[in-house]
Amino acid sequence: MTSPASRIFCAVDTTEIDSARRTAAQVNGAVGGIKLGLEFFIAQGPAGVRAVIGENGPPLFLDLKLHDIPNTVASGIRSALPLKPAFMTIHASGGGAMMRAAADAAAEGGAERPKILAVTVLTSLDEDDLRGVGQALPVADQVTRLALLAKESGVDGVVCSPAEVARLRAACGPDFILMVPGIRPVWSATNDQKRFMTPAEAVAAGADHLVIGRPITASADPAAAARRIVAEIEEAA
Repeated sequence: MTSPASRIFCAVDTTEIDSARRTAAQVNGAVGGIKLGLEFFIAQGPAGVRAVIGENGPPLFLDLKLHDIPNTVASGIRSALPLKPAFMTIHASGGGAMMRAAADAAAEGGAERPKILAVTVLTSLDEDDLRGVGQALPVADQVTRLALLAKESGVDGVVCSPAEVARLRAACGPDFILMVPGIRPVWSATNDQKRFMTPAEAVAAGADHLVIGRPITASADPAAAARRIVAEIEEAA
C-alpha cells in the first residue's frame, strides 16, 4: 500500500538555490519527493536541479509544462534524462503527436525513465477563464477530453484539479497516474487556487500523488506541516 507521505511532492517554488536546498533538506523524509518548476529551472538550469536533489536525493518532479512542436518537446525530454526525474510535464493541448513524441523520448531513459504527465486545465482557471480563451466546454468536460487524448497518446497520466479526480479515475482506469495540485489542508489559505480540495478528500477520490507547496514551504516548520498533512490523510482513511 502507498504510504501517505510518499504520495506528496513538495512544490519548491523559488529561484534561489540556497532556499530550495534548505526546503528540500527540511522536508527530507517527510514527503515523497520535490517538485521544481519553470521558475527555478530558468534561473538555475540543470546544475541548480542537481544542487538541490543531489546524487541520491528524493524523487524529482520536474514541472516544465513543455508545449511546442513534437520534435522540440521530444528533444527537451531527452535533454532532461540525465537529471533522472521521476515525473515530467507537458501540455495536453499540444496534441496527440506531441504527446506521443514526448512519451517515446522518455522511453529512451530505460528503467529510470521519467513518467510523462500531461497538464489538462491549469488549476488557476475556472469556466469564466476558459470562455475568455474561446473554450466553451465546462472545465470538467475539457479536462476529461484532454485526459483521454493523453491516455490514447501513450503518456503515463495527467495533472488535474482535485475536483476532476473521481471523474478521471472512472474515465481513464486504475493505472493512469493522477498528479493533483490545488491541495489545501483545512487549516491553510486557498491563495490563487480556484479549484482546491483537502489532501484527505483528494486521496479518497482517487489521487495518486498530491502537489503541495505553500502550506508546507511557508510554514515555520515545513517538516511538521508535512507530517500534519500526512496525519490528516491517515485519520480520514
